[in-house]
Amino acid sequence: MNPVKAERAVATSERLSAKAEQFTESVIREMTRLALQYGAVNLSQGFPDFAAPAEIKRAAQEAIAADINQYAITWGAKSLRNAIAEKFERTGGFAIDPEREITVCCGSTEAMMSAMMAIINPGDEVVVFEPFYENYGPDAILSGAKPRFVKLHAPDWRFDPDELAAAFTPATKAIILNTPNNPTGKVFTRAELEEIRDLCVRWNSFAITDEIYEHMLYDGAKHISMATLDGMRERTITINALSKTYSVTGWRVGWAIASPEVSSAIRKVHDFLTVGAAAPLQEAGAVALKSPPSYYENLAKDYLARRDRLLGILTDAGFRCFKPYGAYYIMTDISAFGFPDDVAFAKYLVKDIGVAAVPGSSFYRNPADGRTQLRFTFCKTEKTFQAAAERLAKLQVG
Repeated sequence: MNPVKAERAVATSERLSAKAEQFTESVIREMTRLALQYGAVNLSQGFPDFAAPAEIKRAAQEAIAADINQYAITWGAKSLRNAIAEKFERTGGFAIDPEREITVCCGSTEAMMSAMMAIINPGDEVVVFEPFYENYGPDAILSGAKPRFVKLHAPDWRFDPDELAAAFTPATKAIILNTPNNPTGKVFTRAELEEIRDLCVRWNSFAITDEIYEHMLYDGAKHISMATLDGMRERTITINALSKTYSVTGWRVGWAIASPEVSSAIRKVHDFLTVGAAAPLQEAGAVALKSPPSYYENLAKDYLARRDRLLGILTDAGFRCFKPYGAYYIMTDISAFGFPDDVAFAKYLVKDIGVAAVPGSSFYRNPADGRTQLRFTFCKTEKTFQAAAERLAKLQVG
């Protein structure tokens, strides 16, 4: 680079936020772009390649036709907030006030960011389990918090109670908890949640819980909302969305449930971040949330079959799989293939084999911790699985 260009580059970088320098663009979304570029089977990004339920799509179409096309109330259409409250109570929660304790956002991503910005002050710390969904670290940094990471240890992805206790300090404002978990498929047990609860109470900290995979449970696993534990109703911000349960990841309709005081702060942040989620899709969401119990039972049953199908494909191809008990991802060990790291193997897989997966390093603070791992998703059709099986059969171990 010539001196003039170099000087301009330095001047530009000095004008940019130092926060953005602390993280990269999404590796998950990058793998989807590479899958499109190379015509690969996309088992990287977690979006279904099958249709959303007809009733929900029809509800969205009818809302648009009925001219529900202007701003909804900033914190969410009343019909949707009422439906969220009804479903939360019906599926094992407790009664919440839709007028004061629910904020509808542009997906769970914005709900998490609004929640973080609503509670974080300079000098605060946030505890994050790793491997983590890649947004959580940047969320902490963007909100001004310092993340403190605690390992989930393979193969069963348990945390060490002493390591977790050591991560809490007087500066700990919150812990982020994703259960069922992306990327590992771990479902936190009641005993584990109680350990986390005790630390939150001791240190006067919040729990921000991402529960978007709550209905994708296998082999007897049970989802427990942290907010339902004694002492956690006022300390928990519960995040959820339509995206995964109803196969509408592109709709971007999510919500945060919190006490009135916390919700008031979240609503102010949300208002100035995005104003509001898409009005007709909120009306369709109100219909979706009234789905009968059989819908959720069939959802779990269908995803169990998909999980077992992909576990078989990956095992036959030489991967060591960590069986998930929730969500729709499979973490794998790639040591048998002899590549120097996960990034090199993921690039080979997408370019030469024709299957896209996510490098494990993107889920860790220290990339070296994920160098022998790849994540695959199984929210796909049989046609996709068959294509992936045929291509992965070309892999050679060693």
